[in-house]
Amino acid sequence: MAKTRIGISGWRYAPWRGVFYPEDLPQREELHYASRQFNTIEINGSFYSLQNPTNYQRWYDETPRGFVFAVKAPRYITHIHRLKNVEQGLANFFASGVLALREKFGPILWQLPPSFRYDEERLETFFSQLPHDSETLAAVARNHDRTIAKALVKADRKRSIRHAMEVRHTSFVNETFIAQLRRHGVALVVADTAGKWPFLEDVTASFVYMRLHGDKELYASGYTNAALNRWCRHIDAWRRGSEPKDATRCSNTPPRKRAGRDIYCYFDNDTKVKAPFDARKLAEKLG
Repeated sequence: MAKTRIGISGWRYAPWRGVFYPEDLPQREELHYASRQFNTIEINGSFYSLQNPTNYQRWYDETPRGFVFAVKAPRYITHIHRLKNVEQGLANFFASGVLALREKFGPILWQLPPSFRYDEERLETFFSQLPHDSETLAAVARNHDRTIAKALVKADRKRSIRHAMEVRHTSFVNETFIAQLRRHGVALVVADTAGKWPFLEDVTASFVYMRLHGDKELYASGYTNAALNRWCRHIDAWRRGSEPKDATRCSNTPPRKRAGRDIYCYFDNDTKVKAPFDARKLAEKLG
């Protein structure tokens, strides 16, 4: 059966203390607390710097059974190298400890910078390098260099690895890109960014990945009941293997039919402590 996961992007935010987190909750227990409120969380620290197996193992241990992390890929690959000549960067990232998450290892999020224009050839090369199971990922990880002091390059068992891509340039609003994502089984992130960057709801994979950054003010505004009800309708259609009738799409070609699709939805409107409460409301509405 399709699974619906609603959560937050990151969990360590000073303004959340005493508002979402209890006043007397030690900072070291924030993930433990948040992972009992939601069934998924995006790991953001991996975007800014490579983590290590100890961190990933601790996060695994602190979260309950059935919980799943999404892992945001390093900006070193997406923003500095801009997906070009990234063989070493991929090996280092995969060796940094992500395999310690085991069954809690959810999708990998690849977020591109706003200045990154669509380049079919570069994307094709990049997508062809992405592993779609943990054993292949471990094989790539074994090519890590000396910058990885502590490496984890062995999978506990063969598991599927999912990938999602968030784009922020209007050049990606084209059917060629959508077809390319579908060929490689990569999900196009449904990103609500208060109109700042492209908003697309084309289904391109066996799952749907959503990032809700705020519909009126980026990273700040909360979602009204009407807005959350709209997301409920869309999520319900996607998880049943269908599509919302009012979805915003750039491709006229329908996706492959499925009995259902898993949903990963993360609220990133964190600056005014809206994210955890909006995530909770949406989860309650979806049952």
